[in-house]
Amino acid sequence: MSSRMALGFVCSLALMLQTLQDYPVKPVRFIEPFGAGGGPDLVGRALAQKLTELWGQPVTLENVPGAGATAGPAQVAKSPADGYTLLVSTSAQAYSAVLLKNLPYDPLKDFIPVAPLTSQPYVLVTGKLTGITTVGELVAAAKEKPGQLKFGSTGTGTGTHLAIEKFNLAAGIKAVHVPAQPGDAITDTIASAVAGRTDYMLAPIQLALIDIRAGRLRPLGVSAKKRSPLLPEVSTIAEAGVADFDYPIWYGVWTPAGTPAGVVDKLAKDIARALATPDLRDWLVKHGADPMSMSQPEFARFVLSESESAARIIEAAGIKP
Repeated sequence: MSSRMALGFVCSLALMLQTLQDYPVKPVRFIEPFGAGGGPDLVGRALAQKLTELWGQPVTLENVPGAGATAGPAQVAKSPADGYTLLVSTSAQAYSAVLLKNLPYDPLKDFIPVAPLTSQPYVLVTGKLTGITTVGELVAAAKEKPGQLKFGSTGTGTGTHLAIEKFNLAAGIKAVHVPAQPGDAITDTIASAVAGRTDYMLAPIQLALIDIRAGRLRPLGVSAKKRSPLLPEVSTIAEAGVADFDYPIWYGVWTPAGTPAGVVDKLAKDIARALATPDLRDWLVKHGADPMSMSQPEFARFVLSESESAARIIEAAGIKP
């Protein structure tokens, strides 16, 4: 290597190290693919505010819904791999790698998992017209009429779909899947349950709360290992008789593949610092979210294991891509 080449390499390395040390030097954008008002939007905005304080750079969240919640990830996948455009998404990022075959991006190869954020349970709900009041009654009704009960979801292959398929498998029941029409919100699916068009579903807990508190939906159980502070009187599904059932929804942050390792490491550590601050942690708990703590490599392995778990559910339930 000539002295000129060596000098150029040293200068390039020094510039790169300086860039990593200074990151971020300009505003950072979070892209959220589900729309305003949902869990990823609320958690992402709270995190953005805390990172703005930590970095002294504006961190904003932009809702990019559409294309079955794949428009946002597609935008991030095409963005420069520099840590300034990040994806805030859910466990759906792991599931979509298995089920959706015509995506304009690869959910596993085109992204680096940076950091987990929170997890929270789904809530198993039924419409009042069913007359079902407990998990046991739901399982009994489904077994008495195999293939006649209908369960709703926000769409084939979504977290709400895989969650209920796992519940059906664990409970040993068969029912008919009635996904929401494309573009329908979760509240429309809940409204279908109220109207009797579907008998039950597992819904994100925050989006079902209004209908539960208004008496339009009946909560039967929550899908995680422990009860939710948002519905402390509602037992877990495991407590209600479906042994060991545990299937929360979780949120995380991803960056485009190729983002420098130093930037990924700084992002992961600073997000963990933000989540550990008492005010943000208290806010998350108040909103029914359980902060998650993993290193970046641990989170990467977790995302892969969740994708593999989804593949097993999809195969066992006979869900077609």
